[in-house]
Amino acid sequence: MTARAAFIDRDGVLNRDLGHVHRAEDFHWLPGALDGLKRLQDAGWHLVVVTNQAGIARGLYSEAQYQQLTAHMLQDLSDAGVRLAGVYHCPHHPHAGQTALTIACDCRKPAPGLLRRAAADLQLDLASSVLIGDKRSDIQAGRAAGLSRCILVASGHPTSADDQTLADAFCADLSAAASLLTACAAVQATPRKAAEHEVFDPHG
Repeated sequence: MTARAAFIDRDGVLNRDLGHVHRAEDFHWLPGALDGLKRLQDAGWHLVVVTNQAGIARGLYSEAQYQQLTAHMLQDLSDAGVRLAGVYHCPHHPHAGQTALTIACDCRKPAPGLLRRAAADLQLDLASSVLIGDKRSDIQAGRAAGLSRCILVASGHPTSADDQTLADAFCADLSAAASLLTACAAVQATPRKAAEHEVFDPHG
């Protein structure tokens, strides 16, 4: 049996995007992020983090340092009662760096490789899954993977009007996106239509 997932970008959605975050002391949870994850989990979504980590290819930090920070993040989540189904990252960059990781790959968003790999590993139904990200490349990855809904949030990278139009909804942050998803039971299987684009204000 396949399950539905909420694919979630890391920097700018879960934590403050300070640029190539790789140390625990620089990992700061965004307001409402943990609560949003808990509400999505309680609503039956399998939570999967999908993150580009080109700093590894650039030589700014190592795979081991990335994994250490991931372990720190997972401990915080466990303390908050949140369990991730998986954490998937792309260490590549098509141009930066001079290592074996400097390649054109199928996992760096906007490519959908991370989402497809997670779906195969975890038996996820992409067509009933959603994505929450702060960049155009996140939304493009979700589109390419055939997700049911892609939500852009304003808590990280600056977004343009075109970016917001590409998404199905534009929310202030992960907490607001969780409110939208948990309030819309039909999101599980509703295909995208241009008219469905929303700007969601949880206080409105």
